Amino acid sequence: MDSSYGGNGSGEEETSNSQKGKKQYHRHSTQQIQQLEAFYKECPHPDKNQRQQLSRELGLDQKQIKFWFQNKRTQIKAQNERADNNALRAENERIHCQNLAMQEALKNIICPACNGSGLGEEEKRHNLQRLRMENARLKEEHERTINFFSNYMGNSTTPLPGMDIHGKHFLGERMGITPLDLEHMPHSSENPISPHWSSGIQETEKSIIIETTISAMDELVELLRVNEPVWVKAPSDGRYLLHRDSYDKLFPKPNHFKTASARFESSKDSGEVSMAAIHLIEMLLDANKWKDMFPTIVTKAKTIEVLDTGSLGGLLHLMYEKLHILSPLVAPREFFFIRYCRQLNLNTWVMVDVSYDFIKELQDAAPTRSWKLPSGCMIEDMSNGKSTVTWIEHVQVDDKSLTHRLYRDLVCGCQAYGAKRWITTLQRMCERFAFSMGLTTTHKHELEGVIDSLEGRRNLMKLSHRMMKNFCEALSMSDKLDFPHLSEFKNSGVRVSLRKSNGLGQPDGFIVSAATSLWLPISNENLFNFFKDEKRRVQWDVLSSGNPVNAVAHISTGTHPGNCISIIQPFVPKENNMLMLQESSIDPLGAVMIYAPIDLQAIISVVNGEDTMRIPILPSGYVISSDGRPNKGMGASSSSSSSSSSGSLLTVAFQILVCHSTLTKQLNMESVATVHTLISSTIQKIKAALDYSD
Repeated sequence: MDSSYGGNGSGEEETSNSQKGKKQYHRHSTQQIQQLEAFYKECPHPDKNQRQQLSRELGLDQKQIKFWFQNKRTQIKAQNERADNNALRAENERIHCQNLAMQEALKNIICPACNGSGLGEEEKRHNLQRLRMENARLKEEHERTINFFSNYMGNSTTPLPGMDIHGKHFLGERMGITPLDLEHMPHSSENPISPHWSSGIQETEKSIIIETTISAMDELVELLRVNEPVWVKAPSDGRYLLHRDSYDKLFPKPNHFKTASARFESSKDSGEVSMAAIHLIEMLLDANKWKDMFPTIVTKAKTIEVLDTGSLGGLLHLMYEKLHILSPLVAPREFFFIRYCRQLNLNTWVMVDVSYDFIKELQDAAPTRSWKLPSGCMIEDMSNGKSTVTWIEHVQVDDKSLTHRLYRDLVCGCQAYGAKRWITTLQRMCERFAFSMGLTTTHKHELEGVIDSLEGRRNLMKLSHRMMKNFCEALSMSDKLDFPHLSEFKNSGVRVSLRKSNGLGQPDGFIVSAATSLWLPISNENLFNFFKDEKRRVQWDVLSSGNPVNAVAHISTGTHPGNCISIIQPFVPKENNMLMLQESSIDPLGAVMIYAPIDLQAIISVVNGEDTMRIPILPSGYVISSDGRPNKGMGASSSSSSSSSSGSLLTVAFQILVCHSTLTKQLNMESVATVHTLISSTIQKIKAALDYSD
């Protein structure tokens, strides 16, 4: 070796002096060491080009740079090993002392009832065997009783908690926190167990679930508490991402997926939302409200079983959810997981989600390709009707079928399902809720002569929210094409599906849906403004037949002028009574604009407070999101920055009704061709209006 450095990483240089036969030391300057330390934090293993750059900047040889980094890595490794050894040694001593104390206690054990000496070993074994046999008999009798009542009543029965050993006080003692006040906390409004899911998780399984929950809660609380070095900021946008080596050292565990296609996604974000903490907790623990709160993310949600409703000091549910990013080009993600909510103190709650492999308990359930590591949120009540929410998302995904190239940066960059998206959506929906409840002042011109009551506003917002959920669910198309023989659909990128309407709230008949996604070199906000501009609607809306439109009513759902519900009247002579219900919404990550035809009489009934579920609605619309690509012009000149700015991903979706109870093959093909032509012509119109060609 030509030169070496002190193992303490202080920056001393050691070189050979041929004349004196002695070694001469050169210490780096303080500024050089500071710059080297700063670079080491960002990149402990610099490549040749980086070492050359450091050499030029610091006035050092490349070998000096190389050996400094080698010694620094050795120093850090030695420090970590010493710390680990000390911790293990202390833990070993503690366990040894406990073992000695327990042995002494066993020697002097006295029966509290008779104040006599302890039982002999033989008698202990006999009593233990007798208790085990009695326990097995009681369990068998308990299961027979449940099965009897199940068959007699004609439905499944939720197992009794019955977890005294691991139950009522065990979880609370392990966590060291106060119980959640559940007296006024409503539970899920839906039947917790779906008909095709089997209930009756055994007591031993419940014990494992409890241990999994404790470990997940411990991990989440720690991840919420710390930042660096466990969390590091992404250089592109400052998002917090997990530092994998630091995490694995702190929470060692085997990977769930061990394939080459498996990868991790992690993120952490926080924000203020306009809703009290207790109301947020209520929505998080009700599967229906959970789905309502995140309609653009959660397309399906179910409570499989309620394992505990308070005896453990919190709420413990087994749940299922399907997540989607609203594009037919990206497959949805499914999770079977444990959700546990716990009150840490008077104003703070923590909710943890962690995947659990109880698919064997479910009938007709296929293994999922997504695994949720301890994730969730901490909610701190601010005592002014608002809350501060810190969110963590951490999953492992087995990406066997590679994500579509358009969405690869968005998905693999931890943005599509990242913590910021959950926080942003929560903020937007809480704002919408505040406007629907009349908690925020609205401008008088919004209600002129059309909707003059708060109940009418709420009813219209309720109908519009159902329209939004219907649209999002329709975009979650299966990977299997309903029309595989139509190769032109594959080539054009348009996915078409056919389904029968499920009754209440949808028009009767068969519904053909078509959707596609494309990239456009325009920002989210500019693309949203293009769709919102009533004067430019004729440039893209094929349903208006090239005629102008007029907004006859407008309700704000947020502070941004683009967050609103509109009733639009198209100038179509033959459709005097036909209106358009439209909702648009925008946030920092993207936007949606969804609309559906609705007749005048239905609008009148909604404004008068009648049941909106009886009104059939079939929405179409647009979803806008960022493309997830970093702005390559950051830090460069203004000219290069403008030429390298990111664009937007646009999803276009249409649904049309085929009013027949049965479909012939010919009618089937005609309907599919119609909706395919509709979506293709709309895309061409949008590109022409924006002066963009592939």
